[in-house]
Amino acid sequence: MKRNIIIALALVAFSSVMAAEKKQIVFIAGKPSHGPGEHEHRAGCLLLKSCLDKLPSVSAIVYSNGWPDNPNAFAHAATIVVYSDGGGGHPLLQDDHLKTIGDLMNKGVGLVCIHYAVEPTKEKGEKEFLDWIGGAFEINWSVNPTWTAEYKGLPHHPITRGVKPFTIHDEWYFHMRFRDHMKGVTPILTAIPPESTMNRKDGTHEGNPAVREAVKKNEPQHMAWAVERANGGRGFGWTGAHFHRNWFNPEFRKLVLNAILWTAKAEVPADGVQSEVTSEEMRQNMDPKGGKK
Repeated sequence: MKRNIIIALALVAFSSVMAAEKKQIVFIAGKPSHGPGEHEHRAGCLLLKSCLDKLPSVSAIVYSNGWPDNPNAFAHAATIVVYSDGGGGHPLLQDDHLKTIGDLMNKGVGLVCIHYAVEPTKEKGEKEFLDWIGGAFEINWSVNPTWTAEYKGLPHHPITRGVKPFTIHDEWYFHMRFRDHMKGVTPILTAIPPESTMNRKDGTHEGNPAVREAVKKNEPQHMAWAVERANGGRGFGWTGAHFHRNWFNPEFRKLVLNAILWTAKAEVPADGVQSEVTSEEMRQNMDPKGGKK
């Protein structure tokens, strides 16, 4: 009897240690935005969570509709994933949230920003984003056309493990504002935008003389990148995922899942994160926006 009690206590202790060793991933899913099948923040985060839930090394939680109401939401976070609208409505720019995230960054917590969430404002947030994730969308400099990007080659990095070159149509932002001289920034997805990306008139997000010249010269542009901060914290920026359907692409999905693990300082499998997503799962948790999905 005594032996059984000792074994039971040992198992409880072991389970507690294993739970404590799990890296916690905290998703901030933004409020409903755009049309059906676009900017599906909640559905996208829950889909990624369902893939990560199969891994023994991490645990994930999704907070919907922006900044969490739970004051302890980030207490055990190894990394934070933000998939939301940006600009002045960015959840990290409201109230004192920038300071809250900054304190976490100072402790080495990771940060992943997906699609519009890579855009703070130049006046508030850009300086911090350049530090935390290495790059940001800057109005009147960066652009947001919809185009088909061909990612023919991938760098050697834990984030690219098991990811094959792929081609996909999305609203790929480019001509991003990066740290000076790309210091500490590792490009992950790079492609050459076609001239058709410059078909729109100049505007805050549509075009400007600098980006037109870059496209004219066929300069390679970075649509995803990684950074390791001086304190060991890690960041990742990803400009795609305007269209929810793109999460169905295994290479597209694997690269982001790998990046989330990497920023959480969890080991990325040699062949990357393996996941399968069904058409039915893709349709789950979509925001009630009306119209066809």
